[in-house]
Amino acid sequence: MLIGPVFTRELVLAPRRTRFFLARAGYVGALLLLVWTAWLVLTGTQVVRDIGDLARFGNALFQIIAPLQVALAIFFPALLGAAAVAQEKDRRTMVLLLLTKLRNNELVLGKLMASLLPVLVMLAAAWPLFMLAALLGGVSYGQILRAFCVTLATVVVCGSLGSTIALWREKTFQALALTVLLLVMWLAAWTVVDSGALGRLWWGVPVEAWAGALSPWQAIFEACRPRLSDAGWGPLGLLGPRTGAFLAVAGIGTLLLNAVAILRVRAWNGAGAERIEQREPTGSMMGSAATESTTLGSGTEDRQELSAVAEASARSPRREIATRGTRRVWDNPVIWREMRTWAYGRKMLLIRIVYLAMFALAAFSVWQALSLPPRATTVGPGGPMVALLLLSLVLVNSQAVTALTTERDGRALDLLLVTDLTPKEIIYGKLGGVFYNTKEMVLLPVALCGYLAWSGELSGENFVLLIGTQLVLYAFVAMLGIHAGMTYENSRWAVAVSLGTVFFLFFGVGTCIWMMVVFSGSFQAQFGPFFAFMIGGGIGLYAALGARNPSAAIGVASFACPLATFYALSSFMLGLYIAAALTAVLAYGFATAALLIPAIDEFDVVTGRTTAD
Repeated sequence: MLIGPVFTRELVLAPRRTRFFLARAGYVGALLLLVWTAWLVLTGTQVVRDIGDLARFGNALFQIIAPLQVALAIFFPALLGAAAVAQEKDRRTMVLLLLTKLRNNELVLGKLMASLLPVLVMLAAAWPLFMLAALLGGVSYGQILRAFCVTLATVVVCGSLGSTIALWREKTFQALALTVLLLVMWLAAWTVVDSGALGRLWWGVPVEAWAGALSPWQAIFEACRPRLSDAGWGPLGLLGPRTGAFLAVAGIGTLLLNAVAILRVRAWNGAGAERIEQREPTGSMMGSAATESTTLGSGTEDRQELSAVAEASARSPRREIATRGTRRVWDNPVIWREMRTWAYGRKMLLIRIVYLAMFALAAFSVWQALSLPPRATTVGPGGPMVALLLLSLVLVNSQAVTALTTERDGRALDLLLVTDLTPKEIIYGKLGGVFYNTKEMVLLPVALCGYLAWSGELSGENFVLLIGTQLVLYAFVAMLGIHAGMTYENSRWAVAVSLGTVFFLFFGVGTCIWMMVVFSGSFQAQFGPFFAFMIGGGIGLYAALGARNPSAAIGVASFACPLATFYALSSFMLGLYIAAALTAVLAYGFATAALLIPAIDEFDVVTGRTTAD
């Protein structure tokens, strides 16, 4: 039926899950709250006299919520697609699927569409809300159609990218990190092209046309641009040449990604002897793997696989493996495993290379902004810095949440819980491993801030404030990922909650700041509606972070973080740097402690082994 039994099963079971309806209602409710907030801002800052004012409001509102929806459509489908496949690998059910009569296309496309089903349902639920914007005036039905076509194409191609990478990579963090890095690189590259830094014409075509055809971010602004008339264009001409070009590029990209995945799915995920013999273990690594299996209580399948690797390596005439004793495990075996073994796969180097490329691009943009005259560049040094920091926060959070979900899906967390390891050793060991494996993501943005201070762009005081704020944010997103991984048994739900919280706190509040700029007016008139929006966001955060294990501290943090982020960003725009830094440090420092203390003192309750009673 349809794409195959994998998707059919998800199509039948998804409506039976409560969170399926909560996600759909929550998304539309958040958009309605955003629209209501914008309306209160408009009526609080100016008098609505005629239909022209309503039309200007409808157009401004559409120009805000359509790009916001595409921003979510870029990252969440890709991450959900990658998490859906990675969960099958971590639970060792991918091999069982390969042993069935499922064809490759049924497996690949079935998992892809099953992971995209919640996103597609949310888009369908948001369609009437966008159509209501046309009733206000200033927005045509053609603009809405083009915006949704771009959004739908973005969902499919980004989801295909995440699914293909997850089928290729062996570990969850590798899949999530590579997916995020490639998406950011894709967006950043065409943003640079669109800015004219590499010339204004390519083969006689303006670079804006190239960016609009090859980047979803530029394509959505092109799709939202009003036209003099949409009549007479025909069914396909209504999209326009640039929007049509993007849809064609997204369709070709989707076909290529899924074709590669269909052709290579069994080669990437084969469990035969060829894959075992292709490994190149060293003596020390064999000792660490054996010690890891004994110390952390790996399953029977892991020990059999390690024995097969040892036998295959012993029979191999291609190299001589030095016989070494097992390595000494540290007092905390959890952090020893995180730092001294291949706990997150053997190909982490690829992630570091891609991140270094992104850092080089950000550093070049900062250097160019500092070297050229202000009018010669449209991007200041703050833009690349903020983008690099947000990317680093997302990667650290992804590493933290997968550090627990991988253990849970591999049934190793249950074995850890029956050892004599204390909750403090497990939590601090995981946090230490998170920061060790993402040290480049933490240190390189700090180094770039040091360059700004050395060049005189930052004063010594502002440099200290900036570094302190960054370190607190890194600690918060790491602890947030650990908390989500401990609280939620389903890996995809844990990833969605963890990354969704990060996106809301920074992108959602950033959207509010954008609305303040669009609907210009007095801050006192705008603060009331935005305060209500922050309260609504706090309720959502508490439902995601503290509803399963209620905590007064988590409740305070859920309401304080959105308000603190809003105040910090507003203060930063006004030049009140000390107030912005202190607010962020106090709010997110308290939130980190609110998540950390229950994880240690109430470990059994947080992990679901017992109840508070």
